Amino acid sequence: MKGITRLQVGEQVDQFLLIKEAKKGVTTVGKPFMSLLLQDRSGDIEAKLWDTNEEHEKTYQAQVIVRVGGEIHDYRGKNQLRIKQIRIARPEEGISIGDLLPSATTPKEQLYEELTQFFFEIKNPAISRITRYLVKKYQEQILVFPAATKNHHDYASGLLDHVVSMLRLSKAISDLYPTLNRDLMYAGVILHDIGKVIELTGPVGTAYTVEGNLLGHITIMVNEIGQAAKDLEIDGEEVMLLQHLVLSHHGKEEWGSPKKPMIQEAEMLHYIDNIDAKMNMLNRALEKTKPGEFTERLFPLDNRAFYKPNI
Repeated sequence: MKGITRLQVGEQVDQFLLIKEAKKGVTTVGKPFMSLLLQDRSGDIEAKLWDTNEEHEKTYQAQVIVRVGGEIHDYRGKNQLRIKQIRIARPEEGISIGDLLPSATTPKEQLYEELTQFFFEIKNPAISRITRYLVKKYQEQILVFPAATKNHHDYASGLLDHVVSMLRLSKAISDLYPTLNRDLMYAGVILHDIGKVIELTGPVGTAYTVEGNLLGHITIMVNEIGQAAKDLEIDGEEVMLLQHLVLSHHGKEEWGSPKKPMIQEAEMLHYIDNIDAKMNMLNRALEKTKPGEFTERLFPLDNRAFYKPNI
């Protein structure tokens, strides 16, 4: 069966899907409806459930598996699922949440092994100890957490996928520009998003935690680096530099960065992070687009649609 994100406009749907998000709304004429985000291993799609009542709201909640019948249609340049029938999956149908969770294409154990190889490249003892300490502390979560609730690497082991891809990029860029400090580059990449294991709830029905909403992954990680340095009795410029890399990796204040990059490694970390996030979004959108056609509009990429060449 084709993944839900690979279906074209006009195609019929009759399959099991996981409710990733469920929100209630009211139409302009005061009629209640629900906006659902439904997913399978290929990704997620928006759907509307009309003329809803309290019973619907109690039944169709996040992390519930449903059998959905309907049709794919175009809504403002994006595929949407028009629901015609919906019901809760029955236990005897044998569908588990794991069957419907998107995940990294490379096995997480393989990705983690590749990440740990970079530890051997970090020569500065203070940077090496802090990085290893924090990766070990959150190893379990790093293996399975997504990197976001939506847009890029928003799937099981997405965080690890993102970090390993960025490590490959940073290695290539460090080879091109030898003035870059590899210790800071690699440690910055490994640590920059680990705060997301506290900011987010996990790979199933990913949402923001209270700390995620009130502090955010950047603040969380700056505190974690400071605490790790205390635990390991490390006191030097390295601690401040690692904190600066995390603080500035979003690049601009309007993109959520408390500080702009002020060392060259921080500037590069910001670009590498941006390249990998955007390529992940583009690859996934182009994967479900036929040659000679345009992707759906990608909101994080200035709401642009991208053409997939025939060549």
